[in-house]
Amino acid sequence: MRIIAGKYGGRRLSTFKADHIRPTTDRVKESLFNKLQGELEGARVLDLFAGTGNLSFEALSRGALSIDAVEMSKASVAIINKNKKMLEVGSELCIHLQDVIKFLKNCRQKYDIIFIDPPFTKKMAHSVLETLSQSDVFHPHSEVFIESSSQEKVMESYPPLWQKSHKAFGDKYLSHYVLS
Repeated sequence: MRIIAGKYGGRRLSTFKADHIRPTTDRVKESLFNKLQGELEGARVLDLFAGTGNLSFEALSRGALSIDAVEMSKASVAIINKNKKMLEVGSELCIHLQDVIKFLKNCRQKYDIIFIDPPFTKKMAHSVLETLSQSDVFHPHSEVFIESSSQEKVMESYPPLWQKSHKAFGDKYLSHYVLS
């Protein structure tokens, strides 16, 4: 797994094999970050189900101001910390060892960009989007991106969020939501 572009471009990240980890492929990541060209500079980013920190580090590499990475696996948090140290990332990346649903219900911080990459084995995309839509983590110009399995239920709208795009990558989908 590597960082595609920006100040850390080409650097490899530490990873490990686990049922809850399914790293975003370079193809999906490239498509996602192409949609965000020019929008990451100075952005506040929320990375839900952060895994190894792949999306967090890519966003930082491309100019994000700050990242809050939420992950409840201690093993994943250890990998994120290892990658953070290797890249010499400081306080701009804050790691929350916490359940995503609880985080969303209690967080009052607003984010410009929200990444969601729940474990496919748990089929949580729909419930996370429902919880997100009722949370306080977005503002009128926020953008939400979620990776889901082709087997998961993902609706076109979760008021006030509506689906701007939905693209297949093999057995995965990348959906982009904005406020209506």
